[in-house]
Amino acid sequence: MGTDRHRGGHERVPGLVALLGCGVLLLSACSSMPVTGDVKAVDASQPGDSQVQVYAVAPRDNATPEEVVDGFLESMTSDDPGFRTTRMYLTKKAASKWRPSAFTTVLTKAPNRSDRPFRDRDPGVTDVTYTLTGEKVATVDAQSAYQPLAPTDYNQTLRLVRENGPEGKEWRIDGVPDGLLLGQSDFKRLYRSVDKYYFAAGRAEARSTLVADPVYLRSRTDPATTMDTVTQAVRSLLVGPTSWLRPVVRSSFPAGTTLKKGVTSLTPDDRNVLKVPLSKKADGVGQRSCRMMASQILYTLRDLTSARVEQVELQRSDGSPLCVLGTDQAEEFAPDGSSSGPDSQYFIDDKGHVERIPGSTKGSGTPETVTGPLGHGPVRMGAVGVARDEQSAAAVSRDKKALYVSSIVSDGELPAASVTSKAANQNDRLSVPSWDGRGDLWVADRDPGNRRLLRLAGGEGRPEEVSVPSLDGRIEALRMSADGVRIALLVTQDGHTTLKIGRIERHGPETDQQVSVVELRQAAPQLTDVTAMSWSGRSRLVVVGKEQGGVQQVRYVQVDGSTPASGVLPGVNQVSSVAAADDEQLPLMAATSSDGIVKLSPGDNWQTVVKQGWSLVYPG
Repeated sequence: MGTDRHRGGHERVPGLVALLGCGVLLLSACSSMPVTGDVKAVDASQPGDSQVQVYAVAPRDNATPEEVVDGFLESMTSDDPGFRTTRMYLTKKAASKWRPSAFTTVLTKAPNRSDRPFRDRDPGVTDVTYTLTGEKVATVDAQSAYQPLAPTDYNQTLRLVRENGPEGKEWRIDGVPDGLLLGQSDFKRLYRSVDKYYFAAGRAEARSTLVADPVYLRSRTDPATTMDTVTQAVRSLLVGPTSWLRPVVRSSFPAGTTLKKGVTSLTPDDRNVLKVPLSKKADGVGQRSCRMMASQILYTLRDLTSARVEQVELQRSDGSPLCVLGTDQAEEFAPDGSSSGPDSQYFIDDKGHVERIPGSTKGSGTPETVTGPLGHGPVRMGAVGVARDEQSAAAVSRDKKALYVSSIVSDGELPAASVTSKAANQNDRLSVPSWDGRGDLWVADRDPGNRRLLRLAGGEGRPEEVSVPSLDGRIEALRMSADGVRIALLVTQDGHTTLKIGRIERHGPETDQQVSVVELRQAAPQLTDVTAMSWSGRSRLVVVGKEQGGVQQVRYVQVDGSTPASGVLPGVNQVSSVAAADDEQLPLMAATSSDGIVKLSPGDNWQTVVKQGWSLVYPG
């Protein structure tokens, strides 16, 4: 697990070897164990090429209890097929019962082993118990779903006994918890985040849109299944969505569909066509359903393979083609609801009017005032949210008291306020509004006497209150996902504002739905105060916040609460709002009190776009 592991002052036992059989430039082409090359002892946590295969070493004869414990922990970080070598550190009974795939516990660093074991009996016939300690920061369950945790103490015991072996009695671990125990560096080396895709539930098939469901899979071959990452992803997709997302999505694959028995590797051919053999459960599906199934696979594998998958061919159990779908044909199911998505930016100018930066300029164009009363009307606005079709917008007055909805492409009078807050204090009134991918408008009224989360179906009519049964605190800000099934909330409680993600459940016909936000979960537990956030793609957010005692930073977080390796962005001062698009290639925008509106393009530094302006947003 690495040089950061401290085993009570003992030297670490080299328990892993790496077999290097290809040159650096050829590592990605290695598909089997090399038969030539050097055998080197390695530190499993050392940074390096992810294609280097790391294998566990069996316990030596007459290994001490300390060596057995250290070797067992080290071997969990290897690419040991079936964890066969790892199980050699266990008694026969424990080896048969241990389930390494049950879940994974992630610690800040590799676990510490107690320096001195606890001996229950006389040293000659004793059982020996070691204590493993550390700081737990996350778990990954059997569905490969990541769950971040506020750092908590980890404490677990390993019991060793003497068991008869070929060379006499050997120390082996008899009491061991299920699952793997990894430090963060090992976890990041061994696993990668993959977005599976399912369809939003409760929508007509003609308006189906895909929803990202992030999981963590092995970066190389999974020791438990011997499947490569592509095959792991397809298998996980077929198993179904994670428990948190399952109530609001559906799969087009018939229940019980699996890969054809014996399939452990899926590789695109020289025409970038990926052939996926399925079990009998899928043999009779129609062409429309089959195309939807293929689109789920195409989007799931989009970022996985070095040779881009341009086409998916699903096959029946007898090997005959079921259907074929190309990437261009899959655009009708795009997760953002369209092939391109909105790309203009909108903000409030110093006169309280809504202005637009044309999308074709990628944030560098000359702002233009929008058409209609939000661009030329008598009411000074303080915040804006623009519908994803860019035909209408919702703006909150400068005093945050009233919400107005109006066209931004045609002239007319400013309509009556759609929502009005009765709070006496301006900062207790309406939040910045946000539109979901279904065309519904959302806003929070922060009135201490009547706190409400409100939804206007289609942006029109009477606002309906949305229940948030697990909410403990006050909603300060909200942003809707493009898929319409998730909401990001900034919630203040006990003097701190944190980022939470909720699942949006809808019951009843579309004309009369009962809507609620359930199972709120932390998305950035490492940040004790978050001041701004925005969705940035299909399973990622950009947030502005501080760690305990730290300074303001802008960083990316995954919707499941994990942090990408390149999560921290270049610094920018006094950010009041941040905006990102569904298309991750479009610039990140921010409104600051010191530099006005600034943008950050991929591979560039922050640049000032407009000196005066605030409440910057992309449509949504």
